[in-house]
Amino acid sequence: MDRAAVIVAIDGPSGTGKSSTSKAVAAQLGLSYLDTGAQYRAITWWMVTNGIDITDPSAIAAVAGKAEIVSGTDPENPTIAVDGTDVGGPIRTQEVTSKVSAVSAVPEVRALITGLQRSIAASAEKGIVVEGRDIGTTVLPDADLKIFLTASPEARAARRSGELKGADVNATREALLKRDAADSSRKTSPLAKADDAVEVDTSELTLQQVIECVVTLVEEKRDAK
Repeated sequence: MDRAAVIVAIDGPSGTGKSSTSKAVAAQLGLSYLDTGAQYRAITWWMVTNGIDITDPSAIAAVAGKAEIVSGTDPENPTIAVDGTDVGGPIRTQEVTSKVSAVSAVPEVRALITGLQRSIAASAEKGIVVEGRDIGTTVLPDADLKIFLTASPEARAARRSGELKGADVNATREALLKRDAADSSRKTSPLAKADDAVEVDTSELTLQQVIECVVTLVEEKRDAK
């Protein structure tokens, strides 16, 4: 029996388990997967590589449409390419991480990437899990299911410093809170929980428990369609 296609929006700040949860849920349920943060990292990488002044929003806006960003939506092997070059590794560098908030705050960049995200979601035949910071509020306000993952700053810092092997937990916590402030206060599409989103606090949960929780929510939504 063919299951109804379902569009799932998963939002939340860094370190809440968004990516790991979204990929696992998509793989388990046979859905496509889109990491929208990787797209903003990709355009930031392009800006840095091409010597664009990241402190000048008008300079960023002027060239926002020049990079061709292609996202692979297989949850088992998500890919991201810019102008035909695989940038899965380069976009995770500290240089890109430190600049992505500034680039993604530029309205022209957000409009461009949002359009790309909507077209990818619309073309996902079996449905898709889309993760980011403004999916339920801005990109896909009509998503079938919206989930907002949250966790204490301490839990998030511990996870993120674990991912970054040997990183200082306190420094990581400060960096996360700084990123939260930047993302939550930007004028265009700030990080926010949609009114109709289900909030899941992952502070005390294992990754597997979070995945099971989200899978259950998706299954319920799919069965109701």
